[in-house]
This record gives sequence, structure tokens and C-alpha cells, in this order.
Amino acid sequence: MSSDQVSVAIHEFGGTGRPLLLSHATGFHGYCYLPIADHLNEQFTTYALDYRGHGATSRPDDWAVDWDRYGDDALAAALRIAPDGGLIGFGHSMGGAGLLMAAHREPGLFDLIVAFEPIVFPTDVDRSSDEPSAMVDAARRRRPSFDSFEAAVQNYSSKPPMDAFAPDVVRLYVGHGFRPAPEGVRLKCDPEHEARTFETGASHTTWDVLPEIDTRVVVVAGGDAMGPAEVAPLIAERLANSMFVEQPDSNHFGPFIDPGGTADLIVDMTH
Repeated sequence: MSSDQVSVAIHEFGGTGRPLLLSHATGFHGYCYLPIADHLNEQFTTYALDYRGHGATSRPDDWAVDWDRYGDDALAAALRIAPDGGLIGFGHSMGGAGLLMAAHREPGLFDLIVAFEPIVFPTDVDRSSDEPSAMVDAARRRRPSFDSFEAAVQNYSSKPPMDAFAPDVVRLYVGHGFRPAPEGVRLKCDPEHEARTFETGASHTTWDVLPEIDTRVVVVAGGDAMGPAEVAPLIAERLANSMFVEQPDSNHFGPFIDPGGTADLIVDMTH
């Protein structure tokens, strides 16, 4: 159980070996990372969580988006999976920030975190005058319903960014990210909730506590020279026990485009 009496959904993907927690990006959910887990079933027992307002985890009706509560969700999931520590974490975008928050609050819980372009921004930069980002606009315009699951799959597969995703990722995104509704199927993650999460991504103060995190962290960035990829090496510099890995041929959606390569990266970093 997380804060606000939120019951965090945790999905066990099987496998053998030490526990691994997969932590998803904004607007997605844990099952989107099942193709990564499938490549790791001989090395890890893999789990994934759904943050509040995403996938199978509901959010309080009157809850305003607060990134610190996402940290609560990550911590609640991690403690359920590995109450005695020894956990490996892979966090993508928002999910990377959530794992870093959890590691700060519970030292010793994680043996390693692989954070792919985590959403952690310097707190000494005034972003109050920023124009709405393309991600915010896209979230608010996101079509909330379709006639069927298959219609949703066809729609997403036909246009960026999901036309570059592995086909299994798109089907899992739709299959576990939509629910039956009178009009056909409807998104579980409300477009306004997703948009507000993007809008408030610079509001939390995780940047300030990065030097206090002793967990070994591998910060990964794709080849985009902007946004989370631009900040990623600075995050690695502030962490006490970290390394930075650049994947110039990748981008912010790398884990969805190349699940096998992401799995290989996790294995390489644990050796």
C-alpha cells in the first residue's frame, strides 16, 4: 500500500534469479516491458509496477499530480518485492525518477538501478514560463477511446512514435492500457492525467538529493541532444556512485524500440 491508500499493482513476469523491478514511463504501464522481461527469464525474477493513474493502479479521485507520490508508489512496490533489499531496478523516464526517489528514502533497498533518461531536472532553473511541450500537447489531444482493441492497435502502429516500437510492445500497451467501455475500449490512463504528469515533471526536487543516494546507478541516454537525454550526464555527475552510458543510435523510446538490446544492457550492468 502506497500513500493516499493507493494499492499499487505489481505484475510478476516470472523467470529465475534475483529480483528485478521494471518501472514505466509516463502514460505507459508495466506490461509494456514484458518483452524486456522475456529476454531476462534466465537471469532474473522480473516484476513491473503500475504507477497511480496508469494501468491497473487507480488514483484518488481528488488527487492532483504530485511526483513525490510516484516515489511513494515505487517504494511501496520495491518493499513488497524485496523487503530485505538486494533489488535490481530498471526505470524508464518517469520510472527512473521514481526509483531514484525510492532509493533515497530507503538506502540499501537497491543493489543497482539502471535509469534510462530519468525525469530529474535541475531545481535552479525557472521553468514557469516554458511553453507547453509537444508531449503535453500530444497527451491532451490523445484519442481516449476506440471501437475495439484491434482498432487501437492499428491506429498506434501506423504513426509516430509507436510505429517504431516492437509490435509486441504496442499490443501490450493497448491490451493492458485500455478497458472495455460502452463505446468500445477506453484508455485507463486519462489523457489529462498524462498531460499533467508531463507538465509537472520539473516540479519535484529529486535533483537536490542526488548526492545523498549511495546506490549504484547507471544513467543511460539516447542520442537526442535535448530534454532528458541532455540532462542525463549531469545526473550521473551528481550521483555518488554512478556511471553514464550513451546509446547514440537510440532515443527516449529506446526500451520500446529494442527490448532485447535493453535487456542485454541490464545484464551487462549487473556483471
